[in-house]
Amino acid sequence: MIVVVGAALVRDGRLLAARRTTPPEAAGRWELPGGKVEPAETAEAAVVREVTEELGCEAEVVRWLDGGEPIGETAVLRVAVCRLVAGEPTAGIAHDELRWLGPDELDDVDWLEPDRPFLPAVRGALLGSEA
Repeated sequence: MIVVVGAALVRDGRLLAARRTTPPEAAGRWELPGGKVEPAETAEAAVVREVTEELGCEAEVVRWLDGGEPIGETAVLRVAVCRLVAGEPTAGIAHDELRWLGPDELDDVDWLEPDRPFLPAVRGALLGSEA
């Protein structure tokens, strides 16, 4: 099973959402940025690497949310609550827009299905201002 990691990047009680540009079936929909864990890489290292590659900033993992969500038949998504430690996120090739959403705005965007089950826990993290 391929492990895909997502970063619930939290700052000042808000979550960073990223709008996909590709693939066509995901374009225009929103996600927690991230990607596949490479061979011999830890999930934590993958989250940090993916945030740097996709958003041009540095993050650190605060904690992992419980559970995993299937992505198709071959992958599972795990999500880490992260905090920004350096730089400012910018949209790159994979995303054309970024938004900082408050706990009451999480339902304002069209999330990709694997990310949706994590939103209640993310909302709790935002209200608790963990990061």
